[in-house]
Amino acid sequence: MHVRFQYKTRDELTKYNSPVRVPFLDLRRQYTELEAVIDADVKEILSTGAYVMGKHNRGLEEEVARYQGVKHAIAVNSGTDALRIGLDALGIGAGDEVVTVAFTFVATVEAIVQVGAKPVFVDIRREDQMIDPALIEAAITPNTKAIMPVHLWGQMADMASINAIAKKHNLYVIEDAAQAIGSTQGGQGAGNFGQVAGISFYVTKNLGAAGDGGMIVTNDDTVAETCRSMRIHGMGKERYYYDHIGYTSRLSELQAAILRHKLSKLDEWTAMRQAIAAKLIAGLEGSGIGLPVTCAGNNHTWHQFTILAPRRDELQAFLKEREIDSMIYYPVPLHYHAPYKHLAPKGSLPVTEQASLDVLSLPVHQYLGDDEVAWVCESIQAFYR
Repeated sequence: MHVRFQYKTRDELTKYNSPVRVPFLDLRRQYTELEAVIDADVKEILSTGAYVMGKHNRGLEEEVARYQGVKHAIAVNSGTDALRIGLDALGIGAGDEVVTVAFTFVATVEAIVQVGAKPVFVDIRREDQMIDPALIEAAITPNTKAIMPVHLWGQMADMASINAIAKKHNLYVIEDAAQAIGSTQGGQGAGNFGQVAGISFYVTKNLGAAGDGGMIVTNDDTVAETCRSMRIHGMGKERYYYDHIGYTSRLSELQAAILRHKLSKLDEWTAMRQAIAAKLIAGLEGSGIGLPVTCAGNNHTWHQFTILAPRRDELQAFLKEREIDSMIYYPVPLHYHAPYKHLAPKGSLPVTEQASLDVLSLPVHQYLGDDEVAWVCESIQAFYR
């Protein structure tokens, strides 16, 4: 798809007074779009006092399971808990190792550590910033129990290669799908490739709650039953009888109701994001930046539009002057941080470390207009001219 913009000339640009402001997100417009139906459900829930584990939780679980094409979806209070409970349900704990990446949000590694296991880092691929399958086998030891790929920016890691390695070495696969609801590979969504996957509904996600929320998805009946128990203190089918050491991880009924309404719009919103991403790619061609790629077989849902930018920090400052928001995910690799620095020395993950210096995420939300997209493209082109 080729899109051309009529850019303003340099003489028409005003350094500190841009023709448009480009916000990174616009959650107010998202709420306004659904205000009437959300407000009605919130009022009903508050009036009935059915605040947890009610009809909206059950409805959301059924709808997400259907949307992801999996047998089971279990609502929890965060994407972090989705990963942590999923790991625990598989019996991963003290003495076990989990192969993953240091280029991710901390929850990926935090969940592994919190169940008592050890994260083992491998490097990422430069082009898509996801785990490099060619490096996984060298990281496997007799203690390795699982591989946890991170589906990043709205598309999925190379699951065919990862699953082949997991099968060869008899390992579990836990998918960190925090950023990938609706993303597919070969027509299949997250939760269909590993034993379990964790989805986040944090406010900034493509499907975001009005606060925290998460979902465990799986096709494994035993894992699903264990996760359902673990999210409520390990309670079994009979109240106050406990089968596991569990967690307190219930999703608020208010959040479930809000998420159900947003889920009904998600395909439409995703198509809008995909159209905006195509315009950004067309408008940024020839600028000298590394443009995001869509990997073979993936349906990219564009949670983030992340470029590789020379002189990244200078570019971000330049965009800020022009009232264009941007974010850096992730500015510091996890093995540089105090709680995790013992896991890998600096210099051991060169692609990860360089990516942290280069990545910049641009606005790609569904409410961007053509004038805003054009202003982003013109500004980046102008910076590198």
